[in-house]
Amino acid sequence: MSDQEFKKKRIVFDDTDVRHAQLKIRLQYDELSQAEFFRALITGYIEKDRHLLKFLDTYKEKKGIQSKRKRKRAQEDLDESDHLMGRFGIKDEELESIFDMIAKERPDL
Repeated sequence: MSDQEFKKKRIVFDDTDVRHAQLKIRLQYDELSQAEFFRALITGYIEKDRHLLKFLDTYKEKKGIQSKRKRKRAQEDLDESDHLMGRFGIKDEELESIFDMIAKERPDL
């Protein structure tokens, strides 16, 4: 399914002027647009990028957002899913095509 077939949604949040300026400077340095930056983060989060998830786990620990037990369980679940995917030989691309087929057959989901 192509990106044009999906309805676009806006993701908006507030932050301080200083942090916004810092973000703009870093983005310019890295030659990224804000949209490209946030889409990359969202993609990493959705695709369970190990580096991003480790960062978020550390963030949640510092902020007391989730109990240590729940964070540990989430890590165990991720490890188990990786193990099962490898055991059955399912690659990320194949999983994506499975989701595409489900979306075509059940667009209401």
